[in-house]
Amino acid sequence: MSATDAAFKGSIPTIYEQYLGPLLFQPFARDLAGRLADITQGRILETAAGTGIVTRALAKTLPPQVEITATDLNQAMLDLAQSRLQAPNVRWLQADAQTLPFEDGSFDAVVCQFGVMFFPDKLAAYREVLRVLKPAGRFLFNVWNSLDLNPVSRIVSETVAKAFPDDPPRFFERVPFGYFDPDRIRGEVQQAGFENVEIDVVDKVSQAPSPREPAIGLCQGTPLRSEIEARAPGRLEDITTKATEALVGHFGSSPVDNRMSALVVKAWR
Repeated sequence: MSATDAAFKGSIPTIYEQYLGPLLFQPFARDLAGRLADITQGRILETAAGTGIVTRALAKTLPPQVEITATDLNQAMLDLAQSRLQAPNVRWLQADAQTLPFEDGSFDAVVCQFGVMFFPDKLAAYREVLRVLKPAGRFLFNVWNSLDLNPVSRIVSETVAKAFPDDPPRFFERVPFGYFDPDRIRGEVQQAGFENVEIDVVDKVSQAPSPREPAIGLCQGTPLRSEIEARAPGRLEDITTKATEALVGHFGSSPVDNRMSALVVKAWR
């Protein structure tokens, strides 16, 4: 993983929230929050909270006596998240998921949406989750399924790669869509110390008003932007237009049905 793979800064958080939040993340955030709806008291930790999309879903789903601690490595993402949600039972904290600043047995559940793919040392992160969970606590996270099963993201990734044939950006394949083997995931979670692990395939469909929105979100609101700008300073808008045209060629110029597939992993301490 390169140094830019987990860098969400500058204008990326705002673009991420505006264009990718409704398109990619809100449907799965509601799914994760619903899976924790039986928690009526106690403490929940969220890692890789980003702009707070899951945090808001949790705050809406759970009773106010449940304390939510939302963490992320990128302070810029947390700043935007906190501006969108201020609630007495929600605490925001910058933290590395691989070295959590909490005591053993502090939380009833730990949740992470589309974040573990970015952890350089996944085993360390999983062991930290195990450490901070109370006995019988649960760990809930999701990851993207294969890029082939997420066509909007695949088309944008392929289009950007074609623009740089000698050195194609591979951020999507390398990181967000690079960790979808259920056997590998189950094995690593178990290696970290979790005995009971379940994995579900969850498919969702969202809709973008036009092909332009997902092109902007994926090209300019993710670390793919850094890869584009490193190869061609000043061509970000041109590459975004090429991605838009590729999506138009596949879906037409009308609203886009964005079919998505993810894996949801549940593990118990």
